[in-house]
Amino acid sequence: MELQKPYYAVIFTNLRTEGDNGYGQMAEEMEVLARKQPGFLGFESARDGLGIAISYWESLEAISNWKAQLDHKQAQKKGIQTWYSWYKVRVCKVEREYEFNK
Repeated sequence: MELQKPYYAVIFTNLRTEGDNGYGQMAEEMEVLARKQPGFLGFESARDGLGIAISYWESLEAISNWKAQLDHKQAQKKGIQTWYSWYKVRVCKVEREYEFNK
């Protein structure tokens, strides 16, 4: 994924509670919704006990707008109540990147 720099990354690191409890469907819905937001650039995620989801954005304003989006706010509330035992959010400015691809 080659993005115009600088851009921003929101890194959401988390530990889940037991059971799905609707998490899978909500995660899919939130990814679809995020992709429709102005300023959204991309998304990557992985889970092996610890979950890491990274969304990429054009600006801090776009990130703030996504955080305040009504459906996303409801998912955040449900996450605190049901899905996560711990999480941390980091907002980073990406000024350079490099990759290896065989």
